[in-house]
Amino acid sequence: MEKGEIAASTLRNFVREAFSDSADLNIPWKKVAKGLPRARQSSNDRAPTIEEIRKVVDYPDRRIRPIVYTMVSSGIRLGAWDYLKWKHVNHITDNEGKVIAAKLDVYSDDVEEYYTFITPEAYTALREWMDFRASYGEKITGDSWLMRDLWQTTNMNYGAKWGLATSPKRLKSSGVKRLLERAVWEQGIRKPLVEGTNRHEWKIAHGYRKAFKSRAEQIMRPINVEITMGHDIGISSSYYKPTEREVLDDYIKAIPLLTINGSSSILQKQVEELAEKTNSNDYLLKAKLQEKDDALVTLSDQVMKLMEEVQELKKQRRQ
Repeated sequence: MEKGEIAASTLRNFVREAFSDSADLNIPWKKVAKGLPRARQSSNDRAPTIEEIRKVVDYPDRRIRPIVYTMVSSGIRLGAWDYLKWKHVNHITDNEGKVIAAKLDVYSDDVEEYYTFITPEAYTALREWMDFRASYGEKITGDSWLMRDLWQTTNMNYGAKWGLATSPKRLKSSGVKRLLERAVWEQGIRKPLVEGTNRHEWKIAHGYRKAFKSRAEQIMRPINVEITMGHDIGISSSYYKPTEREVLDDYIKAIPLLTINGSSSILQKQVEELAEKTNSNDYLLKAKLQEKDDALVTLSDQVMKLMEEVQELKKQRRQ
């Protein structure tokens, strides 16, 4: 450890494994750990940048876009892919029927179950992926796994696409991780470690969870971010009981920051906000001008009345 070959946390874990809990021994771990080096409570890796994420989703595999968009916009852990089915994704629309987000049920029917949300961009990527599978003959139901294996999309003997995707195999979290690894290496984002370093700048899968937290907390209430990440909020859970709608309304404010390739939609939103502001300013300007016009009319009436009174006085003097 002193040579930098392993971390302090690795040493502590090794000691715990050496005296495994399965041995039914009442071991005072605090006393045992007193003589060990203190482990870093958090790693010093960073979240990937938007530019790096965009390069990842350009990797030529149809699954990479829905996977990355979902992980960045929801903050789910890698292991969540072992549970996620199509029925766990429920889109949410506004009064005009436009998709504004989608609710994601994570670890459904498990003691760790919680809910989070994904962006319209992520939902669209998932829906297109499911539609693509259906177009090749897979029967899509609520129990269909969100991620599955790939299949041959062209029948070399008959030139037909039907029947080639009808036996889907779930892509486990380990397979998702391998796919993410291939993407960062083949896209030239990850390079071999230089001598003297033992870790890359950001983690293959957990980096997207960090990206969600760091970006969402710029605008959302931190406690709502913790809820959507499935974190235990401690004693606050006994007092803070927001509705799903309240958390969703907070999440919606962060959607522009959690959208990867939606710069045009973000720009459109800014244009709409500017137009609304301009219309508001135009209304105020017209109101002010109307107010001045009314004042001028009133003043003109007063002048006319004054002139009439002067003429009346002159008339009386002549008499």
